[in-house]
Amino acid sequence: MTLTDVAKASGVSRATVSFVLNDDPRQTISAATRERVMEAAQDLGYVAHGIARALREGSSRIVVLNVDWGMEGNFSRSYVRGLDEELAEHGHILLVRHGHAIPEATQQVLDTIAPRAVLRLGEAYMQGHEPPEEDWESGFAANAALQIGYLAERGHTRIAMGMTDREYPLTETRLGFAQKAARRLGLPPLECFVVPRPRQAGAAAVETFLAAHADVTALAAFDDDIALRALTALRDLGVRVPEDVAVIGFDETEYGSLSTPALTTVHIDAEILGRIAARNALGLDPGALAPPPGRIVARASA
Repeated sequence: MTLTDVAKASGVSRATVSFVLNDDPRQTISAATRERVMEAAQDLGYVAHGIARALREGSSRIVVLNVDWGMEGNFSRSYVRGLDEELAEHGHILLVRHGHAIPEATQQVLDTIAPRAVLRLGEAYMQGHEPPEEDWESGFAANAALQIGYLAERGHTRIAMGMTDREYPLTETRLGFAQKAARRLGLPPLECFVVPRPRQAGAAAVETFLAAHADVTALAAFDDDIALRALTALRDLGVRVPEDVAVIGFDETEYGSLSTPALTTVHIDAEILGRIAARNALGLDPGALAPPPGRIVARASA
Protein backbone atom coordinates (compact mmCIF):
# COMPACT_ATOMS: atom_id res chain seq x y z
CA MET A 1 0.00 0.00 0.00
CA THR A 2 1.24 3.49 -0.86
CA LEU A 3 0.35 7.07 -0.02
CA THR A 4 -1.61 7.20 -3.27
CA ASP A 5 -3.81 4.29 -2.11
CA VAL A 6 -4.46 6.02 1.22
CA ALA A 7 -5.27 9.29 -0.62
CA LYS A 8 -7.84 7.57 -2.86
CA ALA A 9 -9.47 5.79 0.08
CA SER A 10 -9.75 8.94 2.18
CA GLY A 11 -10.71 11.29 -0.67
CA VAL A 12 -7.86 13.76 -0.18
CA SER A 13 -4.67 14.61 -2.00
CA ARG A 14 -1.47 12.60 -1.64
CA ALA A 15 0.20 15.68 -0.13
CA THR A 16 -2.48 15.92 2.56
CA VAL A 17 -1.96 12.25 3.44
CA SER A 18 1.77 12.90 3.74
CA PHE A 19 1.20 15.92 5.98
CA VAL A 20 -1.12 13.96 8.28
CA LEU A 21 0.99 10.80 8.55
CA ASN A 22 4.17 12.82 9.08
CA ASP A 23 2.41 15.07 11.61
CA ASP A 24 3.81 18.13 9.84
CA PRO A 25 3.52 21.03 12.36
CA ARG A 26 3.60 23.60 9.56
CA GLN A 27 0.25 22.46 8.11
CA THR A 28 -3.24 23.27 9.38
CA ILE A 29 -5.48 20.29 8.71
CA SER A 30 -8.90 19.78 10.26
CA ALA A 31 -9.44 17.08 12.88
CA ALA A 32 -12.06 15.41 10.66
CA THR A 33 -9.62 15.12 7.74
CA ARG A 34 -6.88 13.79 9.99
CA GLU A 35 -9.22 11.16 11.40
CA ARG A 36 -10.35 10.12 7.90
CA VAL A 37 -6.75 9.74 6.69
CA MET A 38 -5.66 7.80 9.77
CA GLU A 39 -8.63 5.43 9.49
CA ALA A 40 -7.92 4.81 5.80
CA ALA A 41 -4.25 4.12 6.51
CA GLN A 42 -5.16 1.70 9.27
CA ASP A 43 -7.82 -0.08 7.18
CA LEU A 44 -5.40 -0.51 4.27
CA GLY A 45 -2.53 -1.62 6.49
CA TYR A 46 -0.29 1.20 5.25
CA VAL A 47 3.26 1.07 6.65
CA ALA A 48 5.67 3.96 6.02
CA HIS A 49 8.89 3.02 4.25
CA GLY A 50 11.37 4.24 6.85
CA ILE A 51 14.50 4.12 4.69
CA ALA A 52 12.88 5.96 1.80
CA ARG A 53 11.48 8.59 4.12
CA ALA A 54 14.86 9.06 5.81
CA LEU A 55 16.49 9.65 2.41
CA ARG A 56 13.75 12.10 1.46
CA GLU A 57 13.76 14.02 4.75
CA GLY A 58 17.53 13.85 5.27
CA SER A 59 17.15 12.04 8.60
CA SER A 60 15.29 9.14 10.18
CA ARG A 61 12.52 9.43 12.73
CA ILE A 62 14.85 8.36 15.51
CA VAL A 63 16.02 10.61 18.33
CA VAL A 64 19.10 9.45 20.25
CA LEU A 65 19.56 10.18 23.96
CA ASN A 66 22.93 9.55 25.59
CA VAL A 67 22.78 8.90 29.34
CA ASP A 68 26.21 8.88 31.03
CA TRP A 69 27.09 6.48 33.84
CA GLY A 70 26.06 7.79 37.24
CA MET A 71 22.96 9.54 35.94
CA GLU A 72 20.55 6.65 36.32
CA GLY A 73 17.82 7.34 38.85
CA ASN A 74 14.28 8.62 39.19
CA PHE A 75 15.22 11.85 37.39
CA SER A 76 16.57 10.08 34.31
CA ARG A 77 13.77 7.50 34.27
CA SER A 78 11.06 10.16 34.39
CA TYR A 79 12.92 12.27 31.79
CA VAL A 80 13.17 9.32 29.41
CA ARG A 81 9.48 8.49 29.97
CA GLY A 82 8.40 12.01 29.03
CA LEU A 83 10.79 12.21 26.07
CA ASP A 84 9.67 8.83 24.75
CA GLU A 85 5.95 9.52 25.07
CA GLU A 86 6.16 12.95 23.45
CA LEU A 87 8.25 11.67 20.55
CA ALA A 88 5.83 8.78 20.02
CA GLU A 89 2.93 11.22 19.82
CA HIS A 90 4.72 12.86 16.88
CA GLY A 91 5.66 9.64 15.10
CA HIS A 92 9.26 9.39 16.31
CA ILE A 93 11.22 6.67 18.12
CA LEU A 94 13.62 7.14 21.03
CA LEU A 95 16.93 5.28 21.22
CA VAL A 96 18.64 5.50 24.63
CA ARG A 97 22.37 4.77 24.90
CA HIS A 98 23.75 4.24 28.42
CA GLY A 99 27.30 4.86 29.54
CA HIS A 100 30.31 6.50 27.98
CA ALA A 101 31.12 5.36 24.46
CA ILE A 102 34.19 6.17 22.39
CA PRO A 103 33.48 8.86 19.77
CA GLU A 104 34.20 6.53 16.84
CA ALA A 105 31.59 4.00 18.00
CA THR A 106 29.07 6.76 18.59
CA GLN A 107 29.62 8.22 15.14
CA GLN A 108 29.19 4.79 13.56
CA VAL A 109 25.77 4.48 15.19
CA LEU A 110 24.78 7.97 14.08
CA ASP A 111 25.93 7.39 10.51
CA THR A 112 23.91 4.18 10.36
CA ILE A 113 20.57 5.51 11.59
CA ALA A 114 20.82 9.21 10.57
CA PRO A 115 18.89 10.40 13.66
CA ARG A 116 16.62 13.42 13.68
CA ALA A 117 18.43 14.69 16.78
CA VAL A 118 21.05 13.63 19.32
CA LEU A 119 20.61 14.65 22.97
CA ARG A 120 22.76 14.18 26.05
CA LEU A 121 21.09 14.12 29.44
CA GLY A 122 22.28 17.04 31.54
CA GLU A 123 24.43 18.52 28.78
CA ALA A 124 23.43 22.07 29.64
CA TYR A 125 25.06 21.62 33.07
CA MET A 126 28.23 20.00 31.72
CA GLN A 127 29.51 23.18 30.08
CA GLY A 128 30.64 24.67 33.39
CA HIS A 129 28.65 27.88 32.97
CA GLU A 130 27.04 29.67 35.89
CA PRO A 131 23.34 28.69 35.90
CA PRO A 132 20.77 31.42 35.29
CA GLU A 133 19.02 32.80 38.34
CA GLU A 134 15.79 31.00 37.43
CA ASP A 135 17.66 27.70 37.86
CA TRP A 136 17.65 28.44 41.58
CA GLU A 137 13.87 28.65 41.38
CA SER A 138 13.01 25.45 39.52
CA GLY A 139 16.12 23.83 38.02
CA PHE A 140 18.92 21.51 39.10
CA ALA A 141 20.37 24.16 41.40
CA ALA A 142 17.03 24.55 43.17
CA ASN A 143 16.80 20.81 43.81
CA ALA A 144 20.31 20.76 45.29
CA ALA A 145 19.40 23.73 47.48
CA LEU A 146 16.23 21.97 48.62
CA GLN A 147 18.31 19.22 50.23
CA ILE A 148 20.59 21.61 52.16
CA GLY A 149 17.72 23.93 53.07
CA TYR A 150 15.73 21.10 54.64
CA LEU A 151 18.58 20.35 57.03
CA ALA A 152 19.18 24.03 57.80
CA GLU A 153 15.49 24.52 58.65
CA ARG A 154 15.88 21.81 61.28
CA GLY A 155 18.76 23.57 63.01
CA HIS A 156 21.73 21.84 61.39
CA THR A 157 24.63 24.20 60.78
CA ARG A 158 27.50 21.74 60.38
CA ILE A 159 26.61 19.61 57.37
CA ALA A 160 28.71 17.06 55.53
CA MET A 161 28.34 16.03 51.90
CA GLY A 162 28.65 12.29 51.27
CA MET A 163 30.19 11.80 47.83
CA THR A 164 30.50 8.94 45.38
CA ASP A 165 33.80 7.14 44.89
CA ARG A 166 33.52 7.53 41.11
CA GLU A 167 33.78 10.60 38.91
CA TYR A 168 30.60 11.30 36.96
CA PRO A 169 29.92 14.14 34.50
CA LEU A 170 27.80 16.11 36.97
CA THR A 171 29.72 15.38 40.18
CA GLU A 172 31.40 18.79 40.39
CA THR A 173 28.25 20.62 39.30
CA ARG A 174 26.16 18.85 41.92
CA LEU A 175 28.67 19.64 44.67
CA GLY A 176 29.03 23.24 43.49
CA PHE A 177 25.28 23.83 43.73
CA ALA A 178 25.19 22.33 47.25
CA GLN A 179 28.11 24.52 48.41
CA LYS A 180 26.52 27.65 46.97
CA ALA A 181 23.21 26.76 48.62
CA ALA A 182 25.03 26.54 51.96
CA ARG A 183 26.61 29.98 51.39
CA ARG A 184 23.22 31.46 50.51
CA LEU A 185 21.90 30.14 53.83
CA GLY A 186 24.83 31.58 55.76
CA LEU A 187 26.23 28.15 56.63
CA PRO A 188 29.90 27.14 56.78
CA PRO A 189 31.28 25.27 53.75
CA LEU A 190 30.09 21.67 53.54
CA GLU A 191 32.63 19.08 54.70
CA CYS A 192 33.02 16.51 51.93
CA PHE A 193 34.07 12.88 52.11
CA VAL A 194 33.64 9.71 50.06
CA VAL A 195 31.41 6.85 51.25
CA PRO A 196 32.85 3.88 49.31
CA ARG A 197 31.87 0.28 48.75
CA PRO A 198 31.97 -2.41 50.13
CA ARG A 199 30.13 -2.23 53.48
CA GLN A 200 33.23 -2.45 55.66
CA ALA A 201 35.01 0.26 53.69
CA GLY A 202 31.99 2.54 53.99
CA ALA A 203 31.82 2.06 57.75
CA ALA A 204 35.54 2.76 58.10
CA ALA A 205 35.25 5.96 56.04
CA VAL A 206 32.29 7.23 58.05
CA GLU A 207 34.00 6.39 61.36
CA THR A 208 37.18 8.19 60.34
CA PHE A 209 35.26 11.24 59.14
CA LEU A 210 33.12 11.58 62.28
CA ALA A 211 36.17 11.20 64.51
CA ALA A 212 37.74 14.18 62.75
CA HIS A 213 34.53 16.23 62.53
CA ALA A 214 32.65 15.69 65.76
CA ASP A 215 30.59 18.86 65.20
CA VAL A 216 28.88 17.50 62.08
CA THR A 217 25.22 16.70 62.83
CA ALA A 218 23.84 16.03 59.35
CA LEU A 219 24.84 14.27 56.16
CA ALA A 220 23.52 15.34 52.75
CA ALA A 221 24.25 12.53 50.31
CA PHE A 222 25.16 12.86 46.63
CA ASP A 223 22.26 10.51 45.84
CA ASP A 224 20.10 7.87 47.50
CA ASP A 225 22.73 5.19 46.91
CA ILE A 226 25.32 7.11 48.94
CA ALA A 227 22.71 7.91 51.60
CA LEU A 228 21.88 4.22 52.03
CA ARG A 229 25.57 3.34 52.30
CA ALA A 230 25.88 6.01 55.01
CA LEU A 231 22.80 4.75 56.89
CA THR A 232 24.23 1.23 56.91
CA ALA A 233 27.61 2.47 58.10
CA LEU A 234 26.10 4.57 60.89
CA ARG A 235 24.00 1.63 62.11
CA ASP A 236 27.07 -0.63 62.07
CA LEU A 237 28.93 1.97 64.14
CA GLY A 238 26.12 2.31 66.67
CA VAL A 239 25.44 5.95 65.72
CA ARG A 240 21.78 6.91 66.09
CA VAL A 241 19.94 8.34 63.09
CA PRO A 242 18.62 11.01 63.22
CA GLU A 243 19.34 11.71 66.91
CA ASP A 244 23.14 11.84 66.49
CA VAL A 245 23.44 12.34 62.72
CA ALA A 246 20.61 13.13 60.31
CA VAL A 247 20.81 11.74 56.77
CA ILE A 248 19.07 12.95 53.62
CA GLY A 249 19.29 11.45 50.13
CA PHE A 250 18.77 12.90 46.66
CA ASP A 251 16.80 11.77 43.59
CA GLU A 252 14.43 9.36 45.32
CA THR A 253 14.65 5.64 44.67
CA GLU A 254 12.23 3.01 45.97
CA TYR A 255 14.89 1.50 48.23
CA GLY A 256 14.93 4.51 50.56
CA SER A 257 11.46 3.69 51.86
CA LEU A 258 12.66 0.16 52.75
CA SER A 259 15.65 1.18 54.88
CA THR A 260 15.73 1.46 58.68
CA PRO A 261 15.20 4.25 59.42
CA ALA A 262 13.36 5.12 56.21
CA LEU A 263 15.31 7.62 54.14
CA THR A 264 14.32 11.26 53.80
CA THR A 265 15.18 12.37 50.28
CA VAL A 266 14.55 14.78 47.40
CA HIS A 267 12.09 13.69 44.71
CA ILE A 268 12.52 15.12 41.20
CA ASP A 269 10.00 14.52 38.42
CA ALA A 270 11.57 15.32 35.03
CA GLU A 271 8.83 13.98 32.74
CA ILE A 272 7.85 17.47 31.59
CA LEU A 273 11.51 18.28 30.93
CA GLY A 274 11.63 15.23 28.66
CA ARG A 275 8.55 16.41 26.80
CA ILE A 276 10.02 19.90 26.38
CA ALA A 277 13.25 18.37 25.05
CA ALA A 278 11.28 16.30 22.55
CA ARG A 279 9.40 19.31 21.24
CA ASN A 280 12.59 21.35 20.96
CA ALA A 281 14.30 18.51 19.07
CA LEU A 282 11.41 18.39 16.59
CA GLY A 283 11.23 22.15 16.18
CA LEU A 284 7.86 22.39 17.91
CA ASP A 285 6.69 25.07 20.30
CA PRO A 286 6.91 23.72 23.89
CA GLY A 287 3.92 25.89 24.73
CA ALA A 288 3.09 26.32 28.41
CA LEU A 289 4.88 23.17 29.57
CA ALA A 290 6.76 23.79 32.82
CA PRO A 291 8.41 21.18 35.08
CA PRO A 292 7.11 20.83 38.63
CA PRO A 293 9.55 21.82 41.39
CA GLY A 294 11.41 19.16 43.34
CA ARG A 295 9.99 18.19 46.72
CA ILE A 296 11.15 16.68 49.97
CA VAL A 297 9.99 13.17 50.80
CA ALA A 298 10.05 13.43 54.59
CA ARG A 299 10.77 10.17 56.39
CA ALA A 300 12.54 9.15 59.60
CA SER A 301 16.23 9.66 58.76
CA ALA A 302 16.16 13.46 58.98
